Amino acid sequence: MGAARPVADLVLSAREQERAGCIPEAIERYEAAIAQAEREGERTILAEALRRLAAVRHQREERERARELCQRSHDVACAIGNELLAGEALNALGVMLVREGELAQAQDVFLRILQLGGASSGLRARVEQNLGVVANIHGDLDEANARYARSLREYQELDDEHGCALAYHNLGMVSADRHLYDDADRYFRQSLEVAERAGDVHLQGLCLLNHAEVHATVKRFEDARRNAEAALAIFDQLGARVAKADAYRVIGVVYRETGRPALAESRLRSAIQLASAAGSVLCEAESTRELAVVYQGMGRNQEALSLLNAAHRLFNRLDARIDLVNVRGRVIELEGTYFAVVRDWGQSIESSDSYTFGHCERVAENAVFVAQTLGLDEAQRTAIRLGAYLHDLGKVKVPHEILNKPGKLTKDEFEIIQMHPVWGIEMLASVEFPWDLKPIIRWHHEKYDGTGYPDRLMGDEIPVSAQIVGIVDVYDALTTTRSYRPALSHEVAVEEIVRCRRSWSAPVFEAFMSSVGDLSNAESPADGGQGQESRAA
Repeated sequence: MGAARPVADLVLSAREQERAGCIPEAIERYEAAIAQAEREGERTILAEALRRLAAVRHQREERERARELCQRSHDVACAIGNELLAGEALNALGVMLVREGELAQAQDVFLRILQLGGASSGLRARVEQNLGVVANIHGDLDEANARYARSLREYQELDDEHGCALAYHNLGMVSADRHLYDDADRYFRQSLEVAERAGDVHLQGLCLLNHAEVHATVKRFEDARRNAEAALAIFDQLGARVAKADAYRVIGVVYRETGRPALAESRLRSAIQLASAAGSVLCEAESTRELAVVYQGMGRNQEALSLLNAAHRLFNRLDARIDLVNVRGRVIELEGTYFAVVRDWGQSIESSDSYTFGHCERVAENAVFVAQTLGLDEAQRTAIRLGAYLHDLGKVKVPHEILNKPGKLTKDEFEIIQMHPVWGIEMLASVEFPWDLKPIIRWHHEKYDGTGYPDRLMGDEIPVSAQIVGIVDVYDALTTTRSYRPALSHEVAVEEIVRCRRSWSAPVFEAFMSSVGDLSNAESPADGGQGQESRAA
């Protein structure tokens, strides 16, 4: 039997295998090094091997085992009084906490290392880099940029080319977040060049993937697809499921933006499944939102809204956990997509009838004016805006000849018109919204005195939101041209609303009267007024 291989050589070999993406072989050699170091009492090497194996295990989502290994590394380093290795173990633990979304704990760990002196310039550079990551996640881009730049200077002074590659990558990330895309291009190219020379396959994958996002943002779609597919191959080899899901997401976006919705749907479904299996709430939420946009473009509005609701729930889970990446900004972006889908759906209802085009948009804008006058909060105003866009959804089931009849409706025809709020709710039965907008759709034709429809509600049984949309709906119907009558002037329309003031609560009526001067009154065709000759605005 040959002589045992020196334990230090085993660690070096394991690192080479890790960087080359040969993860099973790397794990095997790290474990062999740990066993040999324990037998030979090589506690310095033991501490390093434990820490490096912990990082590999965590990359493969083996979180508990990774933390245990990291803690063992720290304990060994402390036992032999090696402050550098103890600091390195703490830094590795902090990185794990960041990846798990435990940002406050991670920041405390990193700051603790700096307070203890950092032990070495290399360690300080890594800690500055990781504090930059935390700042980036919180959306503090200036702080992140400053930390990354400080880290890069430390690495340059040490002539640590691989460290510089990591810093370049992170500077590329923050530059992209700051919309400095030329800077991001330069940093990602610099990082990839060094990562290829160093044989760091995982970093190569990250550079390719994040550069692909930049390419997609500036509409260099072929470059984006090529980079993302190369990253996907790397992450598949490494068994890195979250990064693989992100690659599928970018490829899906590229296919969507280049007019290949079937391929986009397939890749984004793969991203969602992988992210869910790996427990990446952020990637699952983002991929779900992107798929909703695919369905919006295909006119599959109900499916799009169901997906947006799922994404909203996922982002709320992130927010509750103080989890990854500037959640509020992403929720705002998601809500913008919500508005776009709902607006498009509302406008598609109007598009076949020149008399109703623009009605939902005006009702939505004007209802928000009234809601603001009443002092309703942001969530209530959002529900009112979305409910106004969809308040006439059920009209797609009303025969065209009834909606556009130039003369008086018969009793049977008017009863059909009165069904449109119920039909609207039925069409949305499978869609759950983050906001309470279904009551608006069902009850915007109810009247405070109990003479409305479809449920003959009275008084405060009618939600304020439904009353607001209802009164603005009537105003828009009166002031726009119909198939059965010309538009009324603003003054005559207000007189009619005053005459019917008992249809709404006093606060809603008064808020409308206070806002009426601000209401948009475009002279484009809209929807019907009140009474049996109306088309149920």
